[in-house]
Amino acid sequence: MTLSKFPPHFPPKPPNSVLARRLGGVAAAAILLAPLSLLSGTPAGAHPGGPSSPNGCSQDPTARLADVPSPESHLGFPLGVGQERVVTDDEIRSYLTAVDGASDRVITGNLGNSVLGQSMPYAIVSDSSHLRRGELAEIAEDVRALRDPRKLSERKAAETAAKGPAIVWVTGNVHGGEKSGGDAALKTLYELAAGLSCDVRERNDNLVTIIVPTQNPDGRDATRRQNEYGFDLNRDWFARTQPETDAKVELLRTYPPQVFIDAHEMGGREYFFPPNADPIHHEISDESVDWINRIGAANAAGFGYNGACTETVTTECYFNYDTYDMFFMGYGDTVPATGFGAAGMTYEKGSSSAVPDRVQQQFNTQWATIGWASANKREVLSGYYDIWSDALAEGRAGALQPNEVVQPTNEVQFPVPDITVRSYFLLPDRQLGDVRQLVERLRRMDVEVYELTRSVKVPNARIFGGRSARNLTVPEGAYWIPMDQPQKHWIQAIMGEDPYVPFPYFYDVSSWSNPLLMGVQTVYTGDRLSPKAERVRDIDGGRDGGAPRHGSYAYPLDSAAAAELTFALLGAGVELRRDQTTGVVTLPAASLTGTRDKLAESLGVTLTARRTPASGTALALPDVGLYAGTGISTTSGSHGEARYVLGNRWGLDLKPVTTADVNDNTSAFTGRSVLLVPDGSNPTGGLTAAGQANLRAWVAGGGTYLGLRNQGTRMARAAGLTSTTEVAKPADYTVIGSHLRVDVDRSSPVGLGRPAEDFEFNNNDSILSPSTTGTNVLRYPADDRFWLNGYTVHADALKGTVALVDEPTGAGRAVLFAFNPLFRAYNESGLHLVANALLAPRTASASPGARATAPAVPSARASAAAAPQPENLGGEWRPISVQVAAADLDRTRAIVARHTADARINTANGSAYLTIPNPQGLSSDEHPFLRDLVRELRAAGIPLRSVVA
Repeated sequence: MTLSKFPPHFPPKPPNSVLARRLGGVAAAAILLAPLSLLSGTPAGAHPGGPSSPNGCSQDPTARLADVPSPESHLGFPLGVGQERVVTDDEIRSYLTAVDGASDRVITGNLGNSVLGQSMPYAIVSDSSHLRRGELAEIAEDVRALRDPRKLSERKAAETAAKGPAIVWVTGNVHGGEKSGGDAALKTLYELAAGLSCDVRERNDNLVTIIVPTQNPDGRDATRRQNEYGFDLNRDWFARTQPETDAKVELLRTYPPQVFIDAHEMGGREYFFPPNADPIHHEISDESVDWINRIGAANAAGFGYNGACTETVTTECYFNYDTYDMFFMGYGDTVPATGFGAAGMTYEKGSSSAVPDRVQQQFNTQWATIGWASANKREVLSGYYDIWSDALAEGRAGALQPNEVVQPTNEVQFPVPDITVRSYFLLPDRQLGDVRQLVERLRRMDVEVYELTRSVKVPNARIFGGRSARNLTVPEGAYWIPMDQPQKHWIQAIMGEDPYVPFPYFYDVSSWSNPLLMGVQTVYTGDRLSPKAERVRDIDGGRDGGAPRHGSYAYPLDSAAAAELTFALLGAGVELRRDQTTGVVTLPAASLTGTRDKLAESLGVTLTARRTPASGTALALPDVGLYAGTGISTTSGSHGEARYVLGNRWGLDLKPVTTADVNDNTSAFTGRSVLLVPDGSNPTGGLTAAGQANLRAWVAGGGTYLGLRNQGTRMARAAGLTSTTEVAKPADYTVIGSHLRVDVDRSSPVGLGRPAEDFEFNNNDSILSPSTTGTNVLRYPADDRFWLNGYTVHADALKGTVALVDEPTGAGRAVLFAFNPLFRAYNESGLHLVANALLAPRTASASPGARATAPAVPSARASAAAAPQPENLGGEWRPISVQVAAADLDRTRAIVARHTADARINTANGSAYLTIPNPQGLSSDEHPFLRDLVRELRAAGIPLRSVVA
């Protein structure tokens, strides 16, 4: 089935008669009108009265079962009706339990536990006949069967579509402070669990509705966007690093949705629901996009502020086609859409509105969406089968879906190239632990992966990094991912070498290719191949033979997976040694217990039996101080990522080190062997001249300074720990979360185990000149090997500059990352480099008679000259760039001036670039005026060539 991604005609406020025709006649019109009676202010009474229809349901839309408690009666306060109070996590759990006990239409469960151990409850609501023993499992199995047309005939699929219910998910509060979606979900649950109207009967007959009021209980308690480790859970979907995300996606695999609501809040007073802003990822199916846009029309009809949203009452009304794209594969709309074939939708309500209005409008859209899904259940399930049938056909042909846009004023600027992709191969010659972890990530999204049992020749191979080869031999043991399978869309979306953005507006990063994030050597081809291979059903790893008791086991420490094993073994007191030339780690055979062997297997690390004893430089567990400056939040960005990766995953006992500790040379600082300085906004870290001298002396005495991105590198430079300088960026320079090739100097222990050429993730990071006194571990090529993906402007300014420096000072070293290697904990190649830095031995100058050298401390005048501009000091600084035609510059400048006087202007090649400082690194929905600015420019008829925020 092929549908246009361009939406149907979408008037701002279409009359119900138009929507009824569009959504299926009288039944649809009734569904769209129903929410207004529920929101008219009538108390949620417990009365079963009113006339009945022939099938036993009530014609009274307010009739409800008396035994099912309403949120108001259970909680003791009105929910979203004249009440400036939100529901707590404990109250959510209590209410779901109460409804489960009172209604045979509801069963509840627990997704899993949050970082702080809170349960994450969910409710499944449907007709009681669907929830009988074994029936719900059969419904879920029928829907899962629709996802594999190889095993399900069209006739059987049609029967499922005709008789079975569809699955709808309603989720809220993925961002902890955005609470109204979760509160509204309780009202949605109550109406479905207690309502006696024919409208409710039809919804429960046609649907199984899964309600997850809060996806982030720890953040909700703290009224904080992120979870306890500082992760934005709406960026974690493909990687699933956080327990809250991982548990949710597992339940999605059990109950795959056809419609998925992710309810948020934003700044302002309006409400957003789709159609979305461009770009939309090309591998999202036409059916999903069509449903999303039609649900948007249903929301428009069912939407209201106090029951009405008219031409004269526009305050707190809705908007579409703005701000919220469907591109990055970490969102709660893109992953349900691409990985599960759902109509994945982001809903956003302005947080400046009163609590009752927020809850009520969130309920409006939830109810209208569920109504649309019910009215169109048969079409949706039939189309759901078509999504996977089309994916199989496209995968068999090696066809990628084209880039398209949905906003009427936009045009595709960058089409998907005319290439054929039938297979991906993950080569096993290095970083095997991370290769296997990627295989597991794919398998846990129902991707079929095979291991080659015999080498295969690929006539026309494309090698990640923009290269190609003829008659390339892929060896036995490599992993093969054929595109001829139902999950073709998902495979391309997270494996693709380039995301092929159609339109240059970005709500988040522009590249997330998993092989590039891991630095895994990957090949793809359009050739028709039939290699000898066996399907992977379990992760491989652990001991590959028996070593004698005086012998050892060895593994290459060349991956994030191997690093995690290393820290676990060191934490258990195992003696480890590492060859400083090959990077191979050995451990005494006698120390390998069954539990440790299982750990290695779970991480995908193979332990090779040796007859010789362990050898090499002894490794020690680092004593890491985590720099907290003058009191940084422990859940903020880079600091939280360090707590999660080093503390949670690697088991290191991180000790806080403050600015005062360094300035005063306290034991909290001097007693550490490593000081990790996360990204932040203070270029000196608050250190005094005495503190900077203390830091230099500590490094010279054998300490390892680990500086991440802006604050980490600038603080080191201010203290005289490096000879690098920060290079000024071109005025319109932009690197939106892209990958670039880097050369690796493996003479430094920080580069040990990495390939000679690697890939690094750059997110508008600082540009650093090469060090003249240390080892430039990662350097961007200056020749024609320079390569990148994603979206960039003037990225050639990076040629010949460095991304990672190992700077010796006396017996210690300063390891400076221009980028954030811990970014979202899914940059595995970066994690491995951090592990190398933590485990690096003292420098050669620690040997007797060696002369301790250090970079010269810059003079005050030189430091001032090299310092970046003040607006560049934000730890997550990412400027806003608006590109228009040069001819439109004056009109654009006048509109921008209404919002800020700080915009910088540059013209080049017929375009004008306006760069607006964004020192706090605010996202589009958090920014105080960006959305209004874009809307005003469009209203003035000024074509936007790009918007990057």
